[in-house]
Amino acid sequence: MNYFSSDFKLGILGGGQLGKMLLFDTRKFDIQTYVLDPSDEAPCKIACNHFFQGDLMDFETVYNFGKKVDVLTFEIELVNLEALEKLESEGKKVYPSPKTLRLIQNKGIQKEFYSKNNIPTAPFERFENLEALKSHIASSAVEMPFVWKCTEFGYDGNGVKIIRQAADLDNLPNVECIAETMVPFKNELAVIVCRNPSGEIKTYPVVEMEFHPEANQVEYVICPARIDEKVAEKARAIALNVSKQFNHVGLLAVEMFQTEDDEILVNEVAPRPHNSGHYSIEASYTSQFENHLRAILDLPLGNTDSKVAGIMVNLVGAEGFSGNVVYKNIETILGWNGVTPHIYGKKQTRPFRKMGHVTIANENMAEARRIAEDVKNTIKVISN
Repeated sequence: MNYFSSDFKLGILGGGQLGKMLLFDTRKFDIQTYVLDPSDEAPCKIACNHFFQGDLMDFETVYNFGKKVDVLTFEIELVNLEALEKLESEGKKVYPSPKTLRLIQNKGIQKEFYSKNNIPTAPFERFENLEALKSHIASSAVEMPFVWKCTEFGYDGNGVKIIRQAADLDNLPNVECIAETMVPFKNELAVIVCRNPSGEIKTYPVVEMEFHPEANQVEYVICPARIDEKVAEKARAIALNVSKQFNHVGLLAVEMFQTEDDEILVNEVAPRPHNSGHYSIEASYTSQFENHLRAILDLPLGNTDSKVAGIMVNLVGAEGFSGNVVYKNIETILGWNGVTPHIYGKKQTRPFRKMGHVTIANENMAEARRIAEDVKNTIKVISN
């Protein structure tokens, strides 16, 4: 099929920042794009060929949108699976497949998939709701501390909480959840795997993630991870196995823990471009977004190696500020070598909301990390 400067139509479910960055590459290749998002102010709106406003969880909305395009992909997991399954059954190409998404969308099902397929992961138990979990705690069947996770609708640290005492369960939603054993670890790592329908598969280098202690979201992504090469090889091998078991097409971001004794445990996965791969726009030969596009169109995959060390700094809304966004001091960092800001186009800020990121590309990792700290301390995402 001729994708370039043609009548071919690529559909993207979700119009957030991931879709917006994917659209950079569709515009580079002159590929026609259709985007569906519930918000009339979605970041994708300014960059796609055709924008549609609608509910991603509504069957008819997603089904009718999918009928308009030739290939359908998504930038968010929270989409109507039944609509995707019907479209696929009618011959529509949907990547990643709804079969893959069904195993990932619910974290309880995802964790059980790891157990069934001998993929190393932290021990866990799945509960119908919070009350069922509380009764198991009362009978000492679940020991504290543990990590509570809601199985659906969690994102960017929402839906995850460390439970050290019974009072920590107060005000949590009474929904299906898992209780995961707290595993002592020294690093949180991630590997992005890309795979096309023909079976070509590549992995990006292992990255290291530093998290904000309160918001439980990534502050820095460091590539390559500052770990022993044998540990990196093990992480990439496990990520490849996870990809094989899910039989996915497109990108699969595999988040992992490196334990104190250098074992690798899979935390969770995302079947789409991911925050841990944003550094690749500036620091890699082929960005994660271009490789997602190449993969779902069954084109040859690009080189996933890094040109230089890359560190990504997340720009999130400052505490105490909500309303029309202002990026304070951004002009300052524009004068620094190897520093590139990406503003997502969200007009409203609130505490810890992801509003953009900055990439630092440098041949010297220590220098890149120092500049990243300066960036974090310089830019403030506030409101007017």
